[in-house]
Amino acid sequence: MYKYRDSIPINSTGLFLTDGGLETTLVFHHHLDLPEFAAFTLLDQANGIETLRNYYLPYIRTAREQGAGFILESPTWRASRAWARKIGYDVDQLESVNASAISMLADLRREFEMPGAPMVISGCIGPYGDGYQVSEKLTVSEAEEYHREQIDILSRTEADLVSAFTINYNEEAEGIVLATKASNMPVVISFTTETDGRLPSGKTLKDAVQELDDHTGAYPVYYMINCAHPVHFNGALKSGEPWVRRIRAIRANASEKSHEELDASTELDEGNSQALGQWYRALKDRLPDLSVFGGCCGTDVSHIREIARAIH
Repeated sequence: MYKYRDSIPINSTGLFLTDGGLETTLVFHHHLDLPEFAAFTLLDQANGIETLRNYYLPYIRTAREQGAGFILESPTWRASRAWARKIGYDVDQLESVNASAISMLADLRREFEMPGAPMVISGCIGPYGDGYQVSEKLTVSEAEEYHREQIDILSRTEADLVSAFTINYNEEAEGIVLATKASNMPVVISFTTETDGRLPSGKTLKDAVQELDDHTGAYPVYYMINCAHPVHFNGALKSGEPWVRRIRAIRANASEKSHEELDASTELDEGNSQALGQWYRALKDRLPDLSVFGGCCGTDVSHIREIARAIH
């Protein structure tokens, strides 16, 4: 069913784009109510799939204009048991929405993929607790057990890999890797950082990547940084040491604000899209192994266009 699971083309030197801040776009630009920031709830609403499809289309067109590959990231960041229970979803409904999300993306791939510009389907998962702070810490085995349910569902779809977003401590990251390994799914681990370039747990990016690779036999396909502005983590990537080459993707926030400031904000901070593009260009110039570029909170297709122009 899947297309690239056995050979993820992202490991080539080509350019891949992906989308921006899905949830912030839907809430602030489309004025939609997303309980618990859960975009997957749209899959059960009238015209919800059409809304999501229309969200992805401008990003896909941008990638085609650039001749770039594209990562179709599913709207399932909150589609795991603990979060779903808070908004009234049971286990059967959870399986249905995860499967529906990937099916929607597979339809988009069949319609828009072009030779030389692959479209990779990623099953997005999120943390058990708050992505901004280590509030409910799981052990490795607890994290493996918790995330295995959603990962097993995704493994039975056309998803090529799993991407774990906004991970802020290593025990959960390791549990996720073990669960994906048991399901024979490739995995991307995306860490978030505070303004000092460290994970919310206090661990450095270097230690987080090296420790996880040591504990899992370097199983993750690559690492990503998301939900932080480049001004926050730029300094952590200057070493030129081998671990930095494991970071292949950036999905930055538009805003330079801290997580605490963003949490308290009632308005969307869209930052400066041209300046963000130049940040990405500087990162790409210094780190040639970077190949996947998208956005997170506050970014939309205008930011991704600027990033693509700056890089290309």
